[in-house]
Amino acid sequence: MFVYCVPLAVVAVQATAQTPVPEPMKIPVDASYAQPLPIERGAPGLAETLRKLHTRASLIQINAHPDDEDGGMLAYESRGVGADVSLLALNRGEGGQNVMTGDFWDQLGILRTMEHQAANRYYGSHLFYTRVADFGFSKTLEEALKQWNHDRVLEDVVRVVRTVRPMVVTSVFAGYVSDGHGHHQTAGVMAQEVFNAAADPKMFPDQIKEGLLPWKPLKVYARVPFAQVTPKGIFDYATNKWEPVAFKNYVTGEPIQGVPSTTVIVPESEYNALYGRNYLQVAREGLNEQKSQTGGVAIPPPGKFDSPYHLYASRVTATLPAHEESLFDGIDTSLPGIAGYLPAGAQTAVRTKLEAIAATVDEATQKYNANDPSASAPALAKGLSLTRGLIAELKASKLPDEARYNALHELQIKEGQFNFALGQALGASLLASVQTSLPGQGQGRSGPMGGGDNVFSTASGSPTAIPGQAVLVGVHVAAQGTQPLQVDSVELSPNTGGDWKLTEQKGIAGSVAAGTAQDAYISATVPANAPYTAPYFERPNLEQSYYNLTSPQYVTLPVMSYPLTAVATYTYNGVKGELRSVVQTAHRYNGLGVVMEPLLVAPAISVRVTPPAGVMPLKAGNVSLDVTVHSDVKGPAQGTLELKLPNGWTAPATQTFATKRDGEDTNLHFVITPKNVEAKTYEISAVAKYAGKEYASGFQTIGYPGITPYPQYRDAKFRTTGVDVTVAPNLKVAYIMGTGEEVPQSLKDIGINVTQLSSDDIAKADLSGYDCIILGIRTYAARPELRTYNQRLLDYVKNGGVVVSEYQSPEYERDFAPYVIPVTREAEKVVEEDAKVSILKPNDPLFTWPNHIVPGDFDNWVEERGHGFPGAFDPKYVALTEVHDQGQDPQQGGLIYAQYGKGYYVYLAYAFFRQMPEGVPGSFRIMANLISARKNPGLAH
Repeated sequence: MFVYCVPLAVVAVQATAQTPVPEPMKIPVDASYAQPLPIERGAPGLAETLRKLHTRASLIQINAHPDDEDGGMLAYESRGVGADVSLLALNRGEGGQNVMTGDFWDQLGILRTMEHQAANRYYGSHLFYTRVADFGFSKTLEEALKQWNHDRVLEDVVRVVRTVRPMVVTSVFAGYVSDGHGHHQTAGVMAQEVFNAAADPKMFPDQIKEGLLPWKPLKVYARVPFAQVTPKGIFDYATNKWEPVAFKNYVTGEPIQGVPSTTVIVPESEYNALYGRNYLQVAREGLNEQKSQTGGVAIPPPGKFDSPYHLYASRVTATLPAHEESLFDGIDTSLPGIAGYLPAGAQTAVRTKLEAIAATVDEATQKYNANDPSASAPALAKGLSLTRGLIAELKASKLPDEARYNALHELQIKEGQFNFALGQALGASLLASVQTSLPGQGQGRSGPMGGGDNVFSTASGSPTAIPGQAVLVGVHVAAQGTQPLQVDSVELSPNTGGDWKLTEQKGIAGSVAAGTAQDAYISATVPANAPYTAPYFERPNLEQSYYNLTSPQYVTLPVMSYPLTAVATYTYNGVKGELRSVVQTAHRYNGLGVVMEPLLVAPAISVRVTPPAGVMPLKAGNVSLDVTVHSDVKGPAQGTLELKLPNGWTAPATQTFATKRDGEDTNLHFVITPKNVEAKTYEISAVAKYAGKEYASGFQTIGYPGITPYPQYRDAKFRTTGVDVTVAPNLKVAYIMGTGEEVPQSLKDIGINVTQLSSDDIAKADLSGYDCIILGIRTYAARPELRTYNQRLLDYVKNGGVVVSEYQSPEYERDFAPYVIPVTREAEKVVEEDAKVSILKPNDPLFTWPNHIVPGDFDNWVEERGHGFPGAFDPKYVALTEVHDQGQDPQQGGLIYAQYGKGYYVYLAYAFFRQMPEGVPGSFRIMANLISARKNPGLAH
């Protein structure tokens, strides 16, 4: 929610600078969107903010991944109760699936972060993350903690809790096998352990030195587990085994008898008449923004829905109550309650002032008029003035540090809420966007929004600015209500530091009349050393299960600050109000129309090599490498690109590139001659030169229409490994892309240029000319036409073709393969990437030609062995391998095949879509055998 908008650069300074008297860190609010949600504007939005002003209640929910959250609870507590709500995810979901784009690993983590931010708007909460990465499906708590390191996770959880200082800590998870898997269990454990850890100054003392003081949450809850208890115990879906009913209270260390009981019910289906829907429905609109995992979710129809929570610990009562009416039972959540932080002798005077502030909230609420929200404005202005006065008084006081710190923390939240409510009451709004020209100086309707003589007619569709470039920003200030808006100033505030040159081109002259708007124009020149808008976190390889921080000041935030924020200051009844918004750019998407997206700072030239890793046959004569050069220069650009090669390798010294406009790519093809290729890893780097500077990295924009895009940077390097691999000659291979992957690009390394089959090809094309058709991951989920025309694939196999199906999801029905391959929601996963693989039939023709497959071909795999291992598949299939995690039943469905008619059908649960783009040698050797099957002399045809 747009409660208040503090530049994150301010937070960064406060997080790293030690001051003699600690100041509370202001909680960052996501202001990256051009406008608040409709439910946060006007009369509905003002009613909600008034509820927030009435209470100082606060809570945090701690979960493992994006989309784990109990969004209905968050929306109810934030928007219905008025609490200040935060959401902490331990990781960004890097190891998940993706049905929307071809992004995996850390790119997927960025995508899911952006989806999570979009969802979080609906929940009305602040969003945070720890430094750990999703390393893939984790079956046990012990495995997750071994990978992540217990204290690394707890340190960041403590940091967030000390920052937002919630009265109540919650989690969806209880810390036991009922949670689903190890990541979830870790979140449940951390939510309980932080109850005492955040309060202990001996825990992570460096945070105290930074200015974060200890904090004692008053309660900790977790949602009651869904587990069904049977005489066998609780079924663990991660391991597919029964476990005893053995829950634990991680605050006290004591066991819990049975399943944790329900202490309190959160009524998520409570109806909000101003929204026209209930809080669960609002939250599901948010969850529907997280499409990468499922493609989207349904908004539930109206109906009763409650969420039960169990109380694990409390500082409010000596004994835990069996039943409560709300999460805040027994806590003084009133504004005057802020005085309780202070020494007894100071409480009376401060409480009197807090009561005066609370009285202004009561007055604003009494005068609330949905048809004229400005009726509440005088009281809100008075409350804002009184709050600022009390903040100044406390800052100048000699009160004990912790007492002063806690009181200021809550008062600053109220200051932001008063400021936001005043803008809502007045109908004041601000939109800032990059312009192509001043009004009247361009060619009319030059921007994506077109029309009019204002910022909308000349809005720029270029998403980036480069160092040294001057951008023109138009700031549109509107007084939509019944009151004029006395604008004092319109400015740009750089968020990432540097010497920005800001020059006003056209200001706003005084008062903006009611029902009108005015535009200001400011030129901003990007500093030569401005940081690029990029993730502030990175890791050297996928095996490291946590991120290193390139900009530590942003730790726990979703992303670094966007470069520019527009700020308009106005005066109402003698009180200063403020409007803020991140500077946007305008883009037109088919089906969505015009979408505003934040301005990014990017390099003039980006260089990318995709995929970043691969293999090279030992007998290779030449190696091909494609390099993409992307220009963000606002006009023509010309330069050179050269490769840095291993000793003795040769290639054309340099190639020139030329682009005509901003946003244009050019692809350069290099033919490299290696020397004495061995079975080891080599590295090739690409470096571009433009305007006297070198560029050796580039960014990929992560996202899809409807989700704010974000760049992900990578060095322009290609890691290739010499491999003894052979493919049958003159193969013609087709590929049906599923949810997206880089296997087709990887196959080029062994001389296979696949033909991507379109929907029309699947329906009508002659398939008989292909030696093999590969089905990408989750094709039956992503390509509905494949279900319609599946029989054509089976006929192709029956007539002598070969189908290799990568892993599928439950949409893969039992009769899509020639014989039954059951891939259910309970299909097994083998997540230990080093789990021993036994070759069951070492002399099988598929494992002996053209490459002899050995156990070493399963060495050095990354993240996991695979997903979607079928159970009781038809006995007509031949199982070539067996693998299992520790404690798991042996899995033989990782690589199975069957003859069908004159051809062969192969199913792969092994994660080749992860291994091949990472250049894992054995994955290429095995795939070479599979796609060569039609020409395999040892197989019957």
